[in-house]
Amino acid sequence: MTVLILDFGSQYSHLIKRRIQELGVLAELKSIEDCTMEAIDHYKAIILSGGPMSVYDPQAVLPPLDLLTMGIPILGICYGHQVIVHLLGGKVEPSKSREYGLTMVRIVNKHPLFEGLEKEEQVWMSHGDIVKRLPNDFFSIANTPTDAFSAIANDEKKIFSVQFHPEVSHTIHGIEILRNFLKIAGLNPSKTKTPILERVHVPKVKGNILLGLSGGVDSAVTASILARKNNDNLFCVFVDTGLLRSYDEEHVKLVVEKTGIKHYFKVDASQRFLKALKGIKDPEQKRKIIGKLFIEVFEEKALELEKKYGKFTYLAQGTIYPDRIESAQASKQAHVIKSHHNVGGLPDRLKLELLEPLKELYKDEVRSLGLELGLPPEVVFRHPFPGPGLAIRIIGEVTEEKLNMVRKADKILIDELHKAKIYYNIWQAYAAYLPVKTVGVMGDQRTYNDMILIRLINSTDGMTADVFPLPKEVAVRISTRIVNEIPGINRVVYDITQKPPATIELE
Repeated sequence: MTVLILDFGSQYSHLIKRRIQELGVLAELKSIEDCTMEAIDHYKAIILSGGPMSVYDPQAVLPPLDLLTMGIPILGICYGHQVIVHLLGGKVEPSKSREYGLTMVRIVNKHPLFEGLEKEEQVWMSHGDIVKRLPNDFFSIANTPTDAFSAIANDEKKIFSVQFHPEVSHTIHGIEILRNFLKIAGLNPSKTKTPILERVHVPKVKGNILLGLSGGVDSAVTASILARKNNDNLFCVFVDTGLLRSYDEEHVKLVVEKTGIKHYFKVDASQRFLKALKGIKDPEQKRKIIGKLFIEVFEEKALELEKKYGKFTYLAQGTIYPDRIESAQASKQAHVIKSHHNVGGLPDRLKLELLEPLKELYKDEVRSLGLELGLPPEVVFRHPFPGPGLAIRIIGEVTEEKLNMVRKADKILIDELHKAKIYYNIWQAYAAYLPVKTVGVMGDQRTYNDMILIRLINSTDGMTADVFPLPKEVAVRISTRIVNEIPGINRVVYDITQKPPATIELE
């Protein structure tokens, strides 16, 4: 028995699939444009995802009305909630009070969809439109002070929908809502999870494999899982872009040691990257320049290695699913949030087949897989670090002076988190450079210098994030050291924005 998830371009569509599979039920994710009514007929239940559109827009992507009259149990989420209302004669319009982030919903009618839940539940909202009038024979089962129809139902038609996102971790009992829907649909959800290693297919390949090894958990797990069957023909290359932190090379060497990589090489391209980024301020342009040059460096190294070891057939990358979502590679309807250097962009001249063994996994799944593979905790639980490196933690043009500032600030931040024994309680922590000058006073003299931003967040899958509650005494130590030890900085600010509305990285 399989659940069909119709994707309307939500950042969380694949996360719905993951949650359903975690409950022991098969799920397939398909774009609405790729589905015919005949293809839908054999599914046991259907979930309509969220999306970036408005149902009343002329260009809105909508399913055929017949979908809602097939008798198959349907659950609408966010945009899917509005699609159901719109197609069945209700009314959806722009909301005067948009809801983004944590919200408390009140369950106003007892219903199997909310079995086992409290009368008030924390959920995650992300919408600018709102249901103003229900279709005939629907009734509200939950609301908020600004939304009378946060969850609705039509038991006869077996159609249910919610304005919030039950698939994200911030909806505290969202998994229970999905489990209840599967029960209503006659499926048998469980809490048994399939080991991730069994879900990742890595074949023994013919031909040499080129892999960029950064020391981060994604590339480390990619290297480890490929080496299990392909160590003799796996060639790992560490590129020093000059955009790395002070300790990144040490971590790369640890990964090589722990994974038993047979072929490892380092390329120092720091001056090339710095020169290519000279004068560039736009974040998307920076990402694309870095991605393009990264591939060029790889191509040059590949040609050099081919002379000794033979031609390369594959390029392996540690791409994970959130990378593909933010780059709009996972859905036809999704909006591009930001480019990722390890998502697409391979020039045809490389003629390499792409290997992305982690492309269906989220960060927490990658960590679990790392443990299954026997990688040490210091590798598995290392904080994420973006492919473009410190370039996207410097707002504006990247210079050597700013890079040194950010490196020092990052080292201070991470050192203090380790001293406070809270590093491993945090999903990701970093320092960034802000080209904003403010007045300060140091040694009784006026200063007019730049500032450093620190960001500490917690997450489970990288799709949503909460602010980490940094203890005041630790924050003060970090700030004091940064201001005292880094010339040109006289202020430290703390980013307390959740994701969404913000992304984890600044650029």
